[in-house]
Amino acid sequence: MLGSHEATMQWSVPGLLGGAALAEVLGHPVDENATGLEVVPYEFGSPATGCLLRARGRRPDGHEWTAFVKVLQHVRHWPMLQFMPPHLAADFVEIFPWREELTLWDTQTTSHLPPGLRPPHLYRIVELGDDRVAVWCEDVDFEDDPWNDGRFARAADLLGQFGARRCHPDVTSPYPPDFAMQKWVQSLPIRALGPLQDDTVWGHPLLADHADLRAELLAAAPLIPQVMARFATLRHGLPHGDASPQNLLVPRDGSADFVVIDLSFQTPAPLGTDLSQLVVGLAHAGQLPVERLPSVEAAVLSGYRAGLAGTDLPPGDDDIEYAYAGNLLLRSGFTAIPYERLADPEAGPLIRERIALTRFILGSARAHLS
Repeated sequence: MLGSHEATMQWSVPGLLGGAALAEVLGHPVDENATGLEVVPYEFGSPATGCLLRARGRRPDGHEWTAFVKVLQHVRHWPMLQFMPPHLAADFVEIFPWREELTLWDTQTTSHLPPGLRPPHLYRIVELGDDRVAVWCEDVDFEDDPWNDGRFARAADLLGQFGARRCHPDVTSPYPPDFAMQKWVQSLPIRALGPLQDDTVWGHPLLADHADLRAELLAAAPLIPQVMARFATLRHGLPHGDASPQNLLVPRDGSADFVVIDLSFQTPAPLGTDLSQLVVGLAHAGQLPVERLPSVEAAVLSGYRAGLAGTDLPPGDDDIEYAYAGNLLLRSGFTAIPYERLADPEAGPLIRERIALTRFILGSARAHLS
């Protein structure tokens, strides 16, 4: 990720406007001499995110304004691409849908959002050339207080309503069902299953006392094709794709329960798959203790069922708990432990927390994957 100085050197307000006037993009007058950019820190990992910026300034009357600017990029610009095996990198460059976050403002998304969910106000999508776009949108002023079980349940309720609405035939995708998860699963042998079979890795002092966890992960690996096969039998719709609490902002102005951001994995998936990131997203980021996850899981599963019950979705083949736990296992169970950090003398607390997270995920798999 670019540092603050590098990012602000690379981008300027005029450079992000594609020749348009700033006032035209924002929809209000601006003092052209009182504008600037600052970098918004984020966890580096999304290949399509080139930079996050906040533009700010004053109107001629002295009132301040801000806007959020996200630069999306083709994955050929992603610095980490060079570390992928060449055959995987080539496939990744060819198929990764780097513009899919823009579907947040498509009518097939916005028209299916239930009351209580809304996207940020979009000012403009600016084509920057060289397979980059700048998304100018509302700089959401959101609550940063800790999530309680009630908020988790409300988020799950609304995701249930959203998922049900996007199960209908008018919601389409250019990809076949479970395409995104199939691509994810294809990466697991190198990203996760290889280290799992390495005696040297599991002989590290931070892992040596967890032979039982390693054995359970190895026993769970054969479940991967079984889960994918079961997914194929369940009712599908378009999910949010990364419905972690970090992507469900609680606006201070009360304009919605949540402002939805960062759609991803926009391929048909079973109802309930969105819940895995909702449950573990904060714990994975180190912002929620793992011991809270059982109560969060219960609140989320109950809330999602309540959301589905309030829709006109007809009876069909779905198993919310299976879709949740299966997606959780495949997406996070084998990758939660950051093996690449084992050599870092300061990574002990992180690795111990991720070990606990992995145990929770395996417990959910035992409970729901039957």
